[in-house]
Amino acid sequence: MTTVLAPVTGVAVRLGAVPDPVFSEGLVGSGMAIEPDRTPGPVVAPIAGTIVKLHPHAFVVVGDDGRGVLVHLGIDTVELRGEGFEPLAAEGDRVRAGQPVMAWDPARIEAGGRHPICPVVALEAAAGTVSGFAAGAVAAGDGLFEWDDPA
Repeated sequence: MTTVLAPVTGVAVRLGAVPDPVFSEGLVGSGMAIEPDRTPGPVVAPIAGTIVKLHPHAFVVVGDDGRGVLVHLGIDTVELRGEGFEPLAAEGDRVRAGQPVMAWDPARIEAGGRHPICPVVALEAAAGTVSGFAAGAVAAGDGLFEWDDPA
């Protein structure tokens, strides 16, 4: 079993609350989202592994077991072209679970007309393997959900 950590501080919500059907309808995969506090802060790695994709608004960490977790910082934030984001790591870097990967300012994202909600998705998770969802307030680095081994 893998514990997927909250990458940012805020309130844990179901993916269905994300105002983007790609996430809310589970088209990308299972997981949770975080309605972030509106203060600048770190975005931490949800699992230990290698950063295989890193954009200012999103990144994917793949663990040694081959499982990938997507962290997407806000909705339509690709349109901001990096404004409000500061990478603290690079593609190919190995990271510990809870290690800062990015710094961001959710209030700045929101001021730019984008929703700062943060989907966290277990990529290609088998049906029924994502459970143990957090509820309420979470801090960056707290457990967000569990990803069980497939049966």
